[in-house]
Formats: sequence, C-alpha cells, structure tokens
Amino acid sequence: MKIFAYALRDFDEQKYFIRFCEQNGIEYGYTPDYPSMENTGLAAGYEGISIITNPMYPEILDAYYREGVRYIATRSIGYDHIDIAYAHKIGMRITNVSYSPDSVSNYTIMLMLMACRKMPFIMAKAKVQDFSLKGKTGIELCDATVGVIGTGRIGRRVVQHLSGFGCRILAYDLYENEEVRRYAAYTDLDTIYREADIITLHVPGLPENTHMIDETAIGKMKDGVILINAARGLLIDTEAMIAGLESGKIGFAALDTIEHEAGLYYLNRELDILDSHHHDRAILSAFPNVIVSPHMAFYTESAVRDMVENSLRGLLACHAGGENPFEVK
Repeated sequence: MKIFAYALRDFDEQKYFIRFCEQNGIEYGYTPDYPSMENTGLAAGYEGISIITNPMYPEILDAYYREGVRYIATRSIGYDHIDIAYAHKIGMRITNVSYSPDSVSNYTIMLMLMACRKMPFIMAKAKVQDFSLKGKTGIELCDATVGVIGTGRIGRRVVQHLSGFGCRILAYDLYENEEVRRYAAYTDLDTIYREADIITLHVPGLPENTHMIDETAIGKMKDGVILINAARGLLIDTEAMIAGLESGKIGFAALDTIEHEAGLYYLNRELDILDSHHHDRAILSAFPNVIVSPHMAFYTESAVRDMVENSLRGLLACHAGGENPFEVK
C-alpha cells in the first residue's frame, strides 16, 4: 500500500511513521505542510493519506479523489473537521484513532487542581515578587462536588482519578457504565448544573452537542462554578461563558479547547496579528481566572505513538477490506 502523510512533525511523529511503514512494507511519503488545494498533487498515486485536524471540505476531498486517494486517516480521536457525509458520498473511507485515555484524563485533573488553587493568579503574582496571600485562597478538591458530563473512555478514567481525591462525583451519559457506578452517581444534567462545584466535559463534538453549555445551562449552575473543557471547543457557547465570567457566575474556566481554533493549532503565530475569528481567545486570556491552553491535553509520548501507528493501521485495514475498528461510519 502507498500512504502519504501531511503535517507530519519531524520532532515527534516522524520516527514512528517511518518505523511503522518500514516494518509493514508500506510505500510512504510525507510533508510538514498542511493539506491545501495547492498541494493535493503531492498525494498523486497514493491510496491513503494521513492528516491531523485540518479542515477537509468537499472541494479538497474532490481534489484528493481525482489524485487517486480513497482513504483518509485523521491522527486524532475527533473527526468533526472532515465532511464525513460528503466523503462517503464520493466513495472515500475515513478513519480516526484511539490512544490511551490517561493523557487527556491526567491533563483534566491538572486543570481542575490549577483552577481550585488559582494557580495562574498565584504564579503571575510570584513572577513580580508579590508573595502576599490576599485573593489566593483555594478550595480542596475533596470538599467539592464534581460533575462529569460524558463517561466514555476518557470520562471514565477521569472518574477513576477523582475517586482517589474523595470528592463527591456526579455523572451524566446517555449510556451509563457499570464501572463508573462504583465511584459516581449517575443523574440528569440539571442536577449536575444545580449541585456541582466543578463541571468537566467529556462528550464528542457532534452537532447535537454544539453549545450544550449555553446561557441557559450556565444560569442553572452554582455561583462561582468551575468549568473544565478538555474535549471539544464547540461544546461551550463562548459568548455565554464570557458573560458568565464577567458576572461572576463562573468562578474559573480551565480550557484546553475553545471555538474557532482553526488556523491556530499547531502553528507558531507569535509574530502574526490574529483576525477577528480569534478575538474570543484574546478576551478569555485576559481574565485572571481563566486558563486557555492550546489543545495540548492529548500530547504525551505514548499518545503520539498511538496516533501515528493507529492512523496507519486504519488505512491498512481499509485497503485490506473487512472489519476496521478505526473506521468512521
């Protein structure tokens, strides 16, 4: 099989890509550049391509199809950046990846603890040698009620981690899990909004989940609630969240992902003037009670290896036919 990788990073991904291809007899090519209408020709003659979270819209999918590409693997769990319906319409198969849930669940707990202890404010003050105590009082996680929305692989692991802190855990999912029941009480969203001191999101970025945390949901929450989002930016209505922060309804927001990330991650934009699509990020970053990290929760050595190798396994399975555990139906 012939596979071409786009946006392949030489400092972390490339070694796994080359090793797996050589071990499995794959003819390969790669570029550090992101897919665009100008470079679809690089994939000419390749049956499958590997991408990251690059928008794959009908025009570019058509261009790849004309070059002979029939399979696309995204090196991510999420696939909302790909027009899946259109890809299927023209006869393309799409795969995503799985990797250890510990990467995101560990990061989620870190964000939670940083929010509870007001770490951005403390560190900013320490940097200017202000070692006073005023305004730095935190809360102990063991005293909090934590609401976990979404108990798939990552949400379940977050619940397991939280159980060691001794906090009260509430959970919500359309499909309840017996393992989660050992540590948490399943309930409805309104109860989580009403009773949780901390709410963490772990649901997929599906259309029906867009802005599930909106003005109405925020209005039902406790005053001073802590919001954690290391899942998908579209889950939270950013405008409503900013209003909640300004009013004090939201006491802290710890975000690894926000709306309108396209064109930012994972690029060096330090000398660029960002356009109006990224104003919300600048506003959020100005709050002393907000963390906005650049979609980094997944980023561990083992996760990078899994993402590269599982994207290639998905493409190989497409080529072989039959069952494919990585295929997006």
